[in-house]
Amino acid sequence: MSRFRSYIQEHTNPPVFFISGAIVLVFLILGAIFTSALSTVAGAILTWITTYFGWFYIIAATFFLIFVLWVMFSRFGNIRLGPDSSRPEFGTTAWFAMLFTAGMGIGLVFYGVNEPVYYNANPAHPNEINANSQESAYEAMNFTLFHWGFHPWAIYIVLGLALGYFCFRKGLPMRPASALYPLIGNRIYGWIGNLVDILAVFGTLFGLATSLGIGARQVNAGLSELFGLPNIWWMQVLIVAAITSVAVLSVMLGIDKGIRRLSVINLWLAVILMVVVFLFGPRLYILTGLADFTGYYLQHLPETSLYVANPATDPNGFDFQQAWTLFYWGWWISWSPFVGMFIARISYGRTIRQFITGTLFAPVGASIVWFSVFGGAGLFYDNLRNAGIADQPAELSLFALLNELPLPAIMTGLMSALTVVVVVLFFATSSDSGSLVVDMLTNGGDPHPVKAQRFFWAVTEGLVTIVLLLAGIGMAEGDADPLATLQSASLLTGLPFAVVLIVICFALRKAFQSEDTRVLVPGTTPPSRGSAPTGNTAPPGDVERPAAKSGSGARTKGSGSSGDSSDSGA
Repeated sequence: MSRFRSYIQEHTNPPVFFISGAIVLVFLILGAIFTSALSTVAGAILTWITTYFGWFYIIAATFFLIFVLWVMFSRFGNIRLGPDSSRPEFGTTAWFAMLFTAGMGIGLVFYGVNEPVYYNANPAHPNEINANSQESAYEAMNFTLFHWGFHPWAIYIVLGLALGYFCFRKGLPMRPASALYPLIGNRIYGWIGNLVDILAVFGTLFGLATSLGIGARQVNAGLSELFGLPNIWWMQVLIVAAITSVAVLSVMLGIDKGIRRLSVINLWLAVILMVVVFLFGPRLYILTGLADFTGYYLQHLPETSLYVANPATDPNGFDFQQAWTLFYWGWWISWSPFVGMFIARISYGRTIRQFITGTLFAPVGASIVWFSVFGGAGLFYDNLRNAGIADQPAELSLFALLNELPLPAIMTGLMSALTVVVVVLFFATSSDSGSLVVDMLTNGGDPHPVKAQRFFWAVTEGLVTIVLLLAGIGMAEGDADPLATLQSASLLTGLPFAVVLIVICFALRKAFQSEDTRVLVPGTTPPSRGSAPTGNTAPPGDVERPAAKSGSGARTKGSGSSGDSSDSGA
């Protein structure tokens, strides 16, 4: 027993690990037994949050964008994420490449074609805009870029900036609770800090489950397209189980770094897929759309950012906002610990202005190009060739587009196979990196967790995804439609963490103000459970911390974050 107690004290933050683990296990057991009830509850949660807190999500997301722009242009932009003498760990080209990688993921592949063509065929305001028209195409791309553009990356930047600043410059552990030090001092090591980390755990788990769930649907659709396999819920469950097993095996065999290197290869495979669609698709339409759609998005950004649909006066807009915008804002907020740790880890030594500029514009630029190619091609074939891509299920949209390209049949098959490979690799690397992030959140911020805990969280991620998929089984003929349940999970976990992110903004402002007089973050030296905010001269992978004490979850080495995680999976 003493050996077990010693292990727990050395390798975990016990309150966060055990409370998170217990709640997840209860969810898995009850969700597996009462699947229909979980589906009903999820639907009720979705309706309740979108009805009564939709305004909060809209205002919060826009507030985060305004905040990061203010910080970028303020005098605080010259502060480094590290000591004043620190310099970037990665060159600018490599850094931009990694940020570009962070902007890629399952979501872009799944929604790259579907979202624009769906909005085009089902306008948010059908009484004002005709479906499948040039005007509806502009509106479709406007909302698509709105959902995948500056707002989500502003959300990620808030937490990434906080983690980079308080870990690399102030020597605090790499955990979300550290960002509250200017406001609550040593209490980040108590129940308040543990609660923040627990919320981050659930945000990451359910945000990841959403991504893996839609990835399983698209892999199933691709296998059905290529080999005639049934496109049904139990196939998706098998896919989740199989790819999760690969991620677990990589952890246990110590080859997870190799798996993450595959994510870089996967990035290039995704680029190849995009280039093929561009070269064999409507090139002129895509190029003109790249400029036109981007300009339209930027022109209407203030209006779109602050519009809250009223169900009494704008029922169509309200339904659209419920189904799409609020889901995305909840998903991005839930996903912020995962992406935030990655972008913080690779940005050591950069100034805050460099960090925000690069993180805001590199991934957003990648998203704009991606949607201009895939979404633009889809709009062209639907509006000008009556292809009917919008009539296809979401997971089949990309395959339907590939079938419209003037390619030989064998080439179309190869591109469909490439799509499946891209999604599978994004799935595997997201699961692998996600288990690392969740483990860091439950062990006090150590970026070098033991294999047993990685195994536990990797399996847990897969099981959570499967339970949510099962809860989304439709009533008609047993077909699977998990999106509503996945949306509910993201919205539910994103709501409390949105409050945490708002508080973090004020904590950052207070900490930045102290920089003007060269005073460190207010507060006394933290207790033995963590390191004091005394500044830090080591590179991200070698930040020295005191030896772990009872309940600290910190070891002698650690800072950084997810370290090697290569993609956000967003």
